[in-house]
Amino acid sequence: MPYGDRVDREALRTRLDTATADLDPPLAVVDLDAFDRNADDLVRRAAGRPVRVASKSIRCRTLLERVLRRDGFAGVLSYALPEALWLHGVWAGTDLADTDLLVAYPTADRAALRALAADDHAREHIAVMVDSVAHLDFIDIALGPDHPPVRVCVDLDVSWRPVFGDRRVHIGAQRSPLFDVAEAAALAARVRARRGFRLVGLMGYEGQIAGLGDAPVGNPLLGALRRVLRRGSVPELVRRRAAAVEAITRGGPLDYVNGGGTGSIEETGSDESVTEFAAGSGLIGPALFDNYRAFTPDPAVLFALPVVRRPGPGVATVFSGGYTASGPANRLRLPSPHLPAGLSLIGTEGAGEVQTPVTGPAADALAVGDRVWFRHAKAGELAERFTGYHVLEADRITGIAPTYRGEARAFG
Repeated sequence: MPYGDRVDREALRTRLDTATADLDPPLAVVDLDAFDRNADDLVRRAAGRPVRVASKSIRCRTLLERVLRRDGFAGVLSYALPEALWLHGVWAGTDLADTDLLVAYPTADRAALRALAADDHAREHIAVMVDSVAHLDFIDIALGPDHPPVRVCVDLDVSWRPVFGDRRVHIGAQRSPLFDVAEAAALAARVRARRGFRLVGLMGYEGQIAGLGDAPVGNPLLGALRRVLRRGSVPELVRRRAAAVEAITRGGPLDYVNGGGTGSIEETGSDESVTEFAAGSGLIGPALFDNYRAFTPDPAVLFALPVVRRPGPGVATVFSGGYTASGPANRLRLPSPHLPAGLSLIGTEGAGEVQTPVTGPAADALAVGDRVWFRHAKAGELAERFTGYHVLEADRITGIAPTYRGEARAFG
């Protein structure tokens, strides 16, 4: 059921405004009830296979720890080696000390590699990503000869490359150069044959499915085109990834085969070679994830901005708000007014660094000091704007969950 059909927006606004009445915006809130519902839904969709939490979409240690302690979740898909080292260090001596951390992107951080090599326990629980011999060479140069074994995962490109006429088209993220089964198997063999490395996994992120909603709000034609893309892409990538796993495991077993994202768990699940899913945005429920048919997460993190001006009829201006998401520079990357219902950004200004005007039927009822609640377009990036999320449990604020920024950590 679409989010808007199952949630009383005005009741939610009253709940948020009442719970935060003693706090001054700008502020951000994490609704733990919504967060937990989203976690339950990811486990349901994963249908028995574990979900590795994508930390890039969370960037809040309190929330990472909360979800990792739930059944159905295992391991972290980290986005930077220094981040993985930090998480491993702060979890030492806790029940999360043995959490498996896979760094999703190749690293060129020599200091972090040296820290990894120097920590026996970290090396047993952190794996770095490689997609070429150049990555192995870089690690060797950074660590010197005879370095201790570094766990690595091979990144398989699972984009779709259909042929139209006499032209092959690349549909998906520009990630790994390893597209063919033989290329992936050859690199895996090179890793196994090379001193100082241990192959533990294979990863394939199908961004053309996981990151593109198949039911974009207000654009049924685009949704139809994306569903065609899914129907064409999924069978090809399932065959190719399964063949790559078969070829690689002839040389020895893998600890895991990681696939998917929040937006593609059902499709990725049709590939029996995948042993675990990666997901994180589905826990937060950002605005871009309103555009899928198979699931609709609840917005678990929202931020409030105060009305500071009433420049004219039908317009209210809030302080700050220019929290633009990464990706193609378009309106879909802008934060969206959520509460009260019936507000939208103004096309000539969008979301501004120091002020953001909103317009619509609800604007005339807003007074200076009132709050407008927004949703960010993407999940984890809001954490770069706030030092902490105020924790909403039931109808009251029970504390603050520091973001990475609030713990003086920045990894990108």
